[in-house]
Formats: sequence, structure tokens, C-alpha cells
Amino acid sequence: MKAIKETHFEFPGQTGFYRGKVRDVYFFEDKLAMVSTDRISAFDIILPHPIPCKGQVLNQIAALNLKATRDIVSNWLEHVPDPNVSIGKKCETYPVEMVIRGYLAGHAWREYKSGKRTLCGVPLPNGLNENDQLPEPIITPSTKAKEGHDEDISREEIISKGLVDEEDYLKLEAFSYRLFERGTSIAAKKGLILVDTKYEFGKKGNEIYVIDEIHTPDSSRYFYADGYNERQHSGERQKQLSKEFVREWLISCGFQGQAGQKMPEMSDGKVTEISERYLELYEQFTGEVLKMENSRPIDERIHDNILNWLRIKKTDAII
Repeated sequence: MKAIKETHFEFPGQTGFYRGKVRDVYFFEDKLAMVSTDRISAFDIILPHPIPCKGQVLNQIAALNLKATRDIVSNWLEHVPDPNVSIGKKCETYPVEMVIRGYLAGHAWREYKSGKRTLCGVPLPNGLNENDQLPEPIITPSTKAKEGHDEDISREEIISKGLVDEEDYLKLEAFSYRLFERGTSIAAKKGLILVDTKYEFGKKGNEIYVIDEIHTPDSSRYFYADGYNERQHSGERQKQLSKEFVREWLISCGFQGQAGQKMPEMSDGKVTEISERYLELYEQFTGEVLKMENSRPIDERIHDNILNWLRIKKTDAII
């Protein structure tokens, strides 16, 4: 299968460009075109090989979830002109990510297992096992680093450092809880458990918007609901659909993104395995098989579809 690692476009009217860990972003005055590439990151490090279909899976699942939550909070998305592209409003980004957890898994479990009973200022009860459901969902924010690792941070630190003013931060918390509740409900209908996720927010004028993706396998962790209780009681590992299995593979190879650690080799088989997991989540989440267009190079298709959007945008402005 084909994959796209990077794009190198220049569009008429383009005002800027930004390459993130997995997305290439093209700016046009008050709009942006976000290209979901097939790059994959873990521990804030970009892995050496792109994963076929990953970008398309993320972009399409994100679009579905953004459309399904607009009644809770406005979001940036306006148009999806290509399977790998979303276009919408350019917002001023809040420099924190709102991580919300319903279960003790991933990073939270690793911290808990090390003996910590407070995470981002939030107390955790004793006696929990990996993947146990928490008494109630908790928000454990992280900084949004332009380079290097994101870091845990508490509500009190965010407000005292002036990263987000208190009034806005309380709104971000409220939106996060409501979005997580909706995401949990949507996942349950698909036979999945939304374990944890993160939301990013921005502001345009006086209005707060959800930006970037939501409830995708890169920003979220899902367990299969069927058999969850039995596996938990027997101490088995949970069957999950998320990027966590990539992190677990890296950890087993002695890599967690720390200085001096060597990135393990990614065989063709490992790349195919990861791609198949993304396709599995898409099918589980949507009930459909991902439609793939392989008649021409992916970058050519993406370029032409963004260019067509620009032409339509220009025509609408003239009219």
C-alpha cells in the first residue's frame, strides 16, 4: 500500500506553513488546510517509516467526531476536500492539551505503578490495577511543546503561570468533560470503551473552538467492551485499538524517546501490522471498509484537491 510521509506544496495565496509531528499545515489568511500524513509518532518522536492509510483513517474519524459534537462546542472544521485533508478556521491555540482519563492506563498507569498517587494535582486512590475504571473521569493536562516532550502540568500551574486565564480554563474543563461523555457514548454504540483522550482548544475572537482531531486512535485509547470485565478480573491484557501497542513495542525494545536510546528498526512486517490495526479501528468505528484511491500518487491527489478548494473559495469571494 502507498503512504505519504511529507508534502512540499506551494499554493497561490498561501501565507505560511507548519510541519507538526504527523501533520503538514498550510495557512491562508484566516483559514488553514491540515494534511494528515502517514507519519507516526510515539513518545513525541517521529518514527522512521510512514504507516499506509494512517492519515486517511485519522482524518476521516476526526471529521465524523467533530461533526457529532458541534452541539457541545464549536470546532474549527469547515470542509474535507480530500481523504487526508481538513480545512477550517485558524485559531489562536491554547498552549495546553486537555487530557481526560476514565481508566488507569498508559502514562497514568506507568506513573501510578512507580508509586505516585497524584497526577497533575489530581489525587488517585490506592489499590487500583492497570486498566481499572477510575471512580470518575479526571483531567490531567499537559503542556503543548513545540519541540521535545509534552509535560504533565496541574490546573493550578496553568493558571498561575498565565498559560490560560482562569475563566477560560474552567470553560475548557467543562467542554472536555462533556466531549468525553459524548465520546464515551459514541464508542459504546460501536462496542468500544473510550479509555482516555486529549482535546486541543483555540480561540477566535471571543469564542472557544475545538481544534485538531478528536477521538481518533492517535489522540485516544479504546478497549473492546466485549470481555473487558472478564479480562480485568483474570488479569489478562485488555484488547485495545489505539496507538498504545506501538508504545508498548518500543518500550519492549528499550526505547521511550529518552536521550541515548536507539530507535528500533521497523521491519516491513511491523509497518504492515500497524497499518492493519488502524484499518481495524476504522472498520470497528464506522462499520465500513476504508475506501482507498490508488489510481494516482497521494501527494498529487492532495495537492489538486486543495487547489480546487482554493479556486472555489476565490470564486465564492468574487460572487
